[in-house]
Amino acid sequence: MNEPILEVRDLVKEFPIRSGFMRRRTGAVQAVSGVSFSVRAGETLGLVGESGCGKSTTGRMVTRLIDPTSGSIRFEGQDVTAASGSSLHALRARLQMVFQDPYASLNPRLTVQSTIGEPLRIYGRYRDGGAERVRQLMELVGLNPEHASRFPHEFSGGQRQRVGIARALVLNPRLIVLDEPVSALDVSIQAQVLNLLAELQKELGLSYLFIAHNLGVVEHLCDRIAVMYLGKVVETAPAADLFKSPSHPYTRALLSAVPPAVHGTTMRMGLVGYDCAYAMTGAASHAVIATPQATTAWSSFNADPPERTGTSKYCSAGTDTPV
Repeated sequence: MNEPILEVRDLVKEFPIRSGFMRRRTGAVQAVSGVSFSVRAGETLGLVGESGCGKSTTGRMVTRLIDPTSGSIRFEGQDVTAASGSSLHALRARLQMVFQDPYASLNPRLTVQSTIGEPLRIYGRYRDGGAERVRQLMELVGLNPEHASRFPHEFSGGQRQRVGIARALVLNPRLIVLDEPVSALDVSIQAQVLNLLAELQKELGLSYLFIAHNLGVVEHLCDRIAVMYLGKVVETAPAADLFKSPSHPYTRALLSAVPPAVHGTTMRMGLVGYDCAYAMTGAASHAVIATPQATTAWSSFNADPPERTGTSKYCSAGTDTPV
């Protein structure tokens, strides 16, 4: 089995709550609270959960677009959280990101040629065949190299996302964080981009951290899935096992929301609980899951988990370790 290329342990991110005329800190929202997971070489790990659960914040901490409050991130043995200056600059060549909005993530004043080639210029590699490298990548992601002089507004949403993928690939990274890369695209275009990502992974040996809330998309692409709820990872399992027999009540509720035509779901589980912002302050100690038959109160992350057979894990206290 491949060794982990990325290891995240006990990751925490707090955003301050300020009020009053002097904007003094009166509290904090713990957007990510003790998240742990790993990604092996050539693997795709899906990070799923509802909006506001901390998925994108986790992805941005992995790439050091924002700094964590505490915890550790190790990429290919290097401590990402401690990297700075030239060491962080070198690390980012091997650790790239594709963003959710394919238009907002591109500079409208730069042509596609300049956009894809910009990382090469930053790293001093453009003179050594940079223009040819851009043309090769455009062909690789399914774009016409003759359109390299066009601007982002001249492309469709799917084409713009292909530009973003090409830009992420230009420095030959080992791992790419994909932050909901198809959620802003039409369904037919989503399938094309997902197939492209799968082909690129097979051809280039890439690892993916795939962030999404669409379980159908995650099932199509991911080897393992980590489920996040209120800033914590509550369950980690191989994709097939998680869809077949989820352990955590929140995971079951997510799967029950999938249309019946996809997974044959006949009963929808409703979530009744705390406001996310309130719960993430640490004040909430439990949540409630309601079904048409019963309402079950369960401890969010500290209760003893049920026994589980097979390779799937029920994770306590936001860890990646079965208990």
